[in-house]
Amino acid sequence: MNKIKIISDSTCDLSRELLEKHDISIVPLLVNFKEDSYKDLIDLNSEEMYKLVDKHNMLPKTAAASPGEFLEMFKKYLDQGYQVIYMGIGSKFSATLTSATTAKNMLENEDVFLIDSQNLSSGTGLLLLKTAKFRDMGLEAKEIVKRVEEIVPKVRSQFVIETLDYLYKGGRLSALSAFMGGMLRIKPIIKVRDGVMVVGKKARGNIKKGIDLLIQEFINNLDDIDKEFVMVTHSLAHESYLYINDKLKDINDIEKLYETDAGCVISSHCGKGTIGILYIMK
Repeated sequence: MNKIKIISDSTCDLSRELLEKHDISIVPLLVNFKEDSYKDLIDLNSEEMYKLVDKHNMLPKTAAASPGEFLEMFKKYLDQGYQVIYMGIGSKFSATLTSATTAKNMLENEDVFLIDSQNLSSGTGLLLLKTAKFRDMGLEAKEIVKRVEEIVPKVRSQFVIETLDYLYKGGRLSALSAFMGGMLRIKPIIKVRDGVMVVGKKARGNIKKGIDLLIQEFINNLDDIDKEFVMVTHSLAHESYLYINDKLKDINDIEKLYETDAGCVISSHCGKGTIGILYIMK
């Protein structure tokens, strides 16, 4: 049986504990404030990033990991006799998969396998946990890739946004829409579908109204959800997590309900207070 190493990037938003438990290594994306560049989750966490946003009165620019970083990481494990499976942020969200593909082509090694998660944050994280499960079952790399690619379209990632400022400043929302949304206290639900972000329902009022929509959708789909892993991922919104956990804790057949923190790259695009429930359909 071949040794298999799983590699992702810092946008997967798995906790350090989960990464270590499942032996998943991370290539960091970059967060840039003018001339200052930080490696996501290595040089900077989300709380520190928000302080820099306030200090500079600007959002950072994020950048994909370079081919060189993937080349170094892939070669490290190939030289130890591993096959490598990489899966990180979806190809429509970042050029990171392109960098990984460039590195694979430079190595000209068929023991590097790449999967497009078509997702972000712990939507990718859920797929990584499945990948680790299949590896630990002793499956071959090609079979793991095949099984995970079949699961990719079954991932459901949705977040409720506390503030529209980050979507506006990041160029994803017009000034008028941001103004009207703020005036009407709209909390949009952002979903990932077919590899891109779309706007779902829009709650009006405080963020709990939006969270309740997420919870209700989860409960409505309960019979069709793979309950092995469920993620509640947020950007400095622990109280909102506790609210969700209280609502879901009596659903006995959820095997693992994880709280995870959004890293700097994800947080820089969604803003403080954002929270989501992420899961896989059967």
